[in-house]
Amino acid sequence: MALGSWKSFNFFIVTPVKAIDGADNAPPLFEGADITALTSGSDTLFIGTSLGFVHVVNSAFKIVRSFPTCESDSEHVGSIRHINQVEGTKLLVTVSEDLSTDPVLKVWALDKTDRKMGLPRCQSTVTIQNGRRQFPISAFATTPSLSLVAVGFANGSIVLIRGDLIHDRGSKQRIVFESEEPITNLCFSPPPTTSNAHAHHGGFGPYRHTPAPDGGDALYVSTIGRILTLITAGKGTGQPRVLEPQGCGPGCMKPAIDFSSEEKGLAGEGSDIVVARDDAIYFYGPNGRGACYAYEGPKEMVHIFKNYVALVSPPASQPSTAPKSGGMRGTLKRLVGRGASSAVTEDPFDVTKFTLLDTELKFVAHSERLISGVKQVFSTWGDLFVLTFDGKVHRYHEVSLQEKLGILYARNLYIPAINLAQKAGVGEAKLRTIYRRYADYLYGKGDWDGSMQWYIKAIGKSNEEGVSTVIRKFLDTQRIHNLIEYLEELHKHDIATSDHTTLLLNCYAKLKDIVKLEKFIKVSSGEGLRFDVDTAIAMCRQAGYHEQAVYLAERQGEHEVVVGILVENLMKVDEALGYTKRLDPEIAYSSLMRYARTFLKEVPQQTTDFFIEYYTGSASPKKISDSAAGDGGTVPLELPAPYRPPRPRTAFSSFVDHPKEFVEFLENVLETARDGVLGEGDRVDIYTTLFEMYLQRANEAKTKEEKQQWEIKAKGIIENKETSIDTSNILLLSHLSNFRDGTVLVREKQGLRFDIFRSCCSAGDTAGAVRALKKYGAEEPQLYVAALSYFTSSPEVLADVGEAELQRVLKVIDEQGLMKPLQVVQTLSTNAVATVGMVKRYLGDTIEKERREIENNRRMIENYKTETEKKKAEIEDLGSKPSVFQSQRCLACSLQLELPTVHFLCKHSFHQRCLNNVDDNPECPTCSASNQTIRTLRKAQDEYADRHGYFNSQLQESRDKFGTISEFFGKGVMAAPPVFN
Repeated sequence: MALGSWKSFNFFIVTPVKAIDGADNAPPLFEGADITALTSGSDTLFIGTSLGFVHVVNSAFKIVRSFPTCESDSEHVGSIRHINQVEGTKLLVTVSEDLSTDPVLKVWALDKTDRKMGLPRCQSTVTIQNGRRQFPISAFATTPSLSLVAVGFANGSIVLIRGDLIHDRGSKQRIVFESEEPITNLCFSPPPTTSNAHAHHGGFGPYRHTPAPDGGDALYVSTIGRILTLITAGKGTGQPRVLEPQGCGPGCMKPAIDFSSEEKGLAGEGSDIVVARDDAIYFYGPNGRGACYAYEGPKEMVHIFKNYVALVSPPASQPSTAPKSGGMRGTLKRLVGRGASSAVTEDPFDVTKFTLLDTELKFVAHSERLISGVKQVFSTWGDLFVLTFDGKVHRYHEVSLQEKLGILYARNLYIPAINLAQKAGVGEAKLRTIYRRYADYLYGKGDWDGSMQWYIKAIGKSNEEGVSTVIRKFLDTQRIHNLIEYLEELHKHDIATSDHTTLLLNCYAKLKDIVKLEKFIKVSSGEGLRFDVDTAIAMCRQAGYHEQAVYLAERQGEHEVVVGILVENLMKVDEALGYTKRLDPEIAYSSLMRYARTFLKEVPQQTTDFFIEYYTGSASPKKISDSAAGDGGTVPLELPAPYRPPRPRTAFSSFVDHPKEFVEFLENVLETARDGVLGEGDRVDIYTTLFEMYLQRANEAKTKEEKQQWEIKAKGIIENKETSIDTSNILLLSHLSNFRDGTVLVREKQGLRFDIFRSCCSAGDTAGAVRALKKYGAEEPQLYVAALSYFTSSPEVLADVGEAELQRVLKVIDEQGLMKPLQVVQTLSTNAVATVGMVKRYLGDTIEKERREIENNRRMIENYKTETEKKKAEIEDLGSKPSVFQSQRCLACSLQLELPTVHFLCKHSFHQRCLNNVDDNPECPTCSASNQTIRTLRKAQDEYADRHGYFNSQLQESRDKFGTISEFFGKGVMAAPPVFN
């Protein structure tokens, strides 16, 4: 690719290096032609002079140390022609020569000091031998370990030195290559290292160490006519391999890596060196030539700085170093260092050109014309420096990435800006900002499609505001296709909101693009992309795409929504119920409850069956296999999974207006519910509701037989001992439904017989009252008292009852003493209904009975008086007359009495030993029980005498108050308290 098509920028700030004292003149150490070699490394600059001195310079360009390379006065002083610092160490390599003797190589340890001379310690010294041929050294190269040193001469020979030069353990050298052409450059293949990760053909990339075929380091050699490699180890040492039948001038071949920068690596994969010739820039690796960039014009120097290729092009008046234009003579002059005098020209337009290239991104980073020729290019301290022949040093400082981008933005060069940012490894957020700027630029130019592509690239989770702006732009311009593309990408990046989903589906609907709509739904669901499913479903339903809404909701697990669409939109109630049945019981509940009334209206029997299964704990998912789904195949049943059914009362409201199905549901739940499913409260709810439904169905029955059937079922609930239904509910429901049998049964069940009789009386059901009296009268005698009052309440009631029943009531009252005759008379006289003739017999029998009772009472009184007088006489005799005891046997042991004997006044006699009593007042064992009873009764009477409150309460509650007073009088309550003297 020709450099003429590359864009040029100014990415470097050029400043002159000033003297230490701040003067504008260059530092004195760079003036004149005394500098013969220069190198940098380990953040230090090293300068070699023609007098054999080495100057160590710091970042302030101040000489911090100087030392001679000759260690004694007898040693020949030579000019330092080559100098090299081993990166990462304190080792410095110098090569001195003066063409009168063989060149000398020395290795210096800068961190160690010689005790005698006070100079850096010389680790080793090697005299370089070129077969006793005095030719200048034209090229020099070392490996990082200093185990190999290659020296090229102007006569075309190469000497390879091998050994441990650091510890001076000896070395060997030999001429490994000879050529008729001068050696212009030498480079060992770069060592293994890690560079930036931007590998590109002819650009920067991770370096791959390239060993020689036998495992040694490959040595790249350039002459004025060839580019070749030499094997440095093994039997084939020195064997050349020509990579290119064209050479290059001195200084025009360098390793394709900048060891002084952290941004190491320049060449593409497999490239080790870069070569500058008059027609182009070439990259080479062990396999030959790689990338090539056409750049016409003479070149006298190439240098690698970070990711850039620095080129020095001589003035047009000077001949090229290329063999075809400058010849052997010009090349030899440069090799021996005699070109400086012609480096300065008086023609202001005849200048040296200095250029920095980025071969990966293909742009010129800096281009400058220098009046004086370039003597040396070096890089250190993060900058690039150029030393000119007039002794001036120029610093080239690369601007920041943000400044570079600003320059590119100003020229609307967004593609180069993007490439530059990617190469610099900026974060995705920064890249998206550049994408957005480029998209805005294209949008401003009216390139809608192009801008949309870059807006899509700019999509990220951190630019939500920018997303809204883009959408508004394309809404304004009515670019609906571009808008759809952008919205689709938002969903793919998982940053779409519900509004975005709504807008996208609206766009599909507006274009009536069902294919894209289905693709969006199916792809989004299949890839598990997250978006507002509710919004998508709502939009599909609103736009009439119900099948798509069902698919989306089903894939996303929105089962209730699926059922809703099938019921509300597609009117496929049967299919909706089938879908609900296939769900797990816990999931199916909400859909079943929401659409239960619709299910019951359209498919009542199927819905009722499912309710029964669900609420009895036997529901199981029913799934259709994929292979059978399309053919209407079988539906495999799964075993019921254990789940806790909801309380039955939650389903009651669903059966409104469906009494038949409701009754079926309630009955089956009671019969088939699993053990433990129904609690006591659930059973009460079901029985109560079922009782109500039975009464409702009875009232709605069209025939008497049907009504009786329902009433029998209702009675069965009341009579069932297992039902714990609240009687108040039954009474209320029975009353509301005019179901008197229910009221009767409940009161009978609870023993409320009086209430049953009263209810019959209140309802005017005389026959029912008679039946209740006959049924419950034996257990509840007071019913006869109430019946007497009711039967004589009106002529109609008395007529319905009949005189025989009235006589029977009077007879029972009389026999059981339920009422006093006077009370009976008072009751009958309340209403002028019963005649004297009706009660004549009753009154006669009562009077006769009373007369007999009075006569009996008189006889008993006389008997009690006689017995009392008798007892008093006996007591008096016991207290005043002696008693005769005639018993001959002990009542305890039945043996003949013998002393000691105990006789009681009750005429009972015992052996003293049989009494077994130590009390001083022994009591007759035979009479003790009756005596104790008498004492207890007496004690109770005494206690009753003090319990006046109890007497009053009993008197208030008693119907026979005179009888109660007589009873308490007999117990001594009315007796006068004893008087103590």
